[in-house]
Amino acid sequence: KKSRHHGAQPSCCTQCLQGASFRRFGNTLSEYFDQLRIWHKTLKIIGAEFGTSVLSYFVFLKWLLNFNIFSFLINFGFITIPQFLAAEPNNLSFTGLELFTGAGYFQQTVLYYGFYTNATISKIENGPSYNMQLAYIFTVGIYFVICFLILLFSMMIFFFRSFVPKTFSVNASNLFCIWDFNITNERAVKLKQKNLHTQIKVQTTGEVLNYSITERLRRTAIHLIAWLASLGTAVAACTGVYFLSVNNLKVRPESGQAAMLVLPVIVSLLNTLIPFFFSWLGHLEKFQTPGQHIYVTIIRNTILKMSIVGILCYYWLNVVATSESQCWETLVGQDIYRLVLVDFIFCLLGSFFGEFLRRIIGTTVCIRLGPPEFDIGRNVLDLIYAQTLTWIGILFSPLLPGIQTIAFFIVFFVKKVSLMRNCQPPRKVWRTTQMMTSFILLLFCPSFLGVVCFFTLRLKPSEECGPFRGLSLMYAAVDEWIQILDSYTAYRWVVWIYHNLIKSVLFFFALSTFVLILTYLYWQIIQGRKTMIKSLRSQITNVSLAFSCIFCIIWLFC
Repeated sequence: KKSRHHGAQPSCCTQCLQGASFRRFGNTLSEYFDQLRIWHKTLKIIGAEFGTSVLSYFVFLKWLLNFNIFSFLINFGFITIPQFLAAEPNNLSFTGLELFTGAGYFQQTVLYYGFYTNATISKIENGPSYNMQLAYIFTVGIYFVICFLILLFSMMIFFFRSFVPKTFSVNASNLFCIWDFNITNERAVKLKQKNLHTQIKVQTTGEVLNYSITERLRRTAIHLIAWLASLGTAVAACTGVYFLSVNNLKVRPESGQAAMLVLPVIVSLLNTLIPFFFSWLGHLEKFQTPGQHIYVTIIRNTILKMSIVGILCYYWLNVVATSESQCWETLVGQDIYRLVLVDFIFCLLGSFFGEFLRRIIGTTVCIRLGPPEFDIGRNVLDLIYAQTLTWIGILFSPLLPGIQTIAFFIVFFVKKVSLMRNCQPPRKVWRTTQMMTSFILLLFCPSFLGVVCFFTLRLKPSEECGPFRGLSLMYAAVDEWIQILDSYTAYRWVVWIYHNLIKSVLFFFALSTFVLILTYLYWQIIQGRKTMIKSLRSQITNVSLAFSCIFCIIWLFC
């Protein structure tokens, strides 16, 4: 009986083999799931080769790509698809130049505001109808609310990951706790080793230099001159862009489509060349850490690019909107389309001239220079500038997020190939735990230019095009809808919410106060946890010292 009983049970070796096979199967599944995650392997390679500072740029680019895919699906589903049901045939000829100018054939397509109807779409008689005016204004409005919530939530997550202090030794945890023993692939093991080596090198870097009083005064003077030069350059660029834009509107009727590219080309040239000047100023200032250099360069580029965008917004809302154009909203949409397209082309050219040719010069002509480093500040600001144009232009060109998605997708692969083949890892590694938080925070600043859409709602729409034709204001469509709902008793609660909440300044003031109080309470909770953790650590230290003394006394007496 014993022999039969033991024979029925699996042996120890069989159990070990089964456990090993299950582990291999689990590892294989995890590797396949990692491959399904978009660019997961690419990001791991970039982080291992170039560190977290360069990796943060590609993580931010991937985040923006997912963000624009979501935006495109919302606009395409609620605005563009219903318009296809009521669209009229396009009688304009396609020449190919429209791909660069956005005019001509595209003017009578769903790409621009002017093509959308102001009628209520209903394909079935006495069936459900679709109010295009309400769909257009509510889709854009809710889109901006969702954008604000996504930015706020993302910044909160990255803030929690980067600013909440670690209460343990990071180096010790990396040495003893970070290794993943489930890794079985030899290539994955080498990649993990290189990534771990880069992380430890980043965390152990942090030299502090002490300067004399004379040296501090000299460095302060250099910083002041550099800031005056950068601000003066930004003011001169904005002045030139304003006069060029006004002149561009005057010559529009007499010129061909190619003349429309003058403004976006000049703007893109300024946004491409001036950041190189800012980077040169940063090298002259000789910052103590590479992080200071990158953050100062990002701030200067932000001032430049957002000032230019602000001047263009003033031009669109105060010059184009008050001109005698038949459909000024479509003209604004075409201008933004050209700016997005030309900026994308210049971004690709920047990778060629700024990195490929620089590598050839640094490795063949002037070997002392060496291969270039990846300019994080300039490339991040290019992404923020492109996303700002998308936010401003979404009212005038609903499919702009789709165009920006294609552009970001190509930029990711071009930048990745250029990084691997042309650039070298940073000579000075530095800590970048707060990088993504800073990027999202910088994205918040131009996002407020989306308020341009709010001011647009206060302007008189065109009489002959768009879903709001014939109205005194775009926002009047909502007022008319509320008046209709007021005649139905069942919908009086909607009318009350509209008048007492949405149109109430006091409500938004109370909501903002609540958010600030919630943020303050959350911050105080974090500070309380930090104090409690410090107290517990000191208690653990005291207890360990007491036990050490007791053990020493026992050992001496024994």
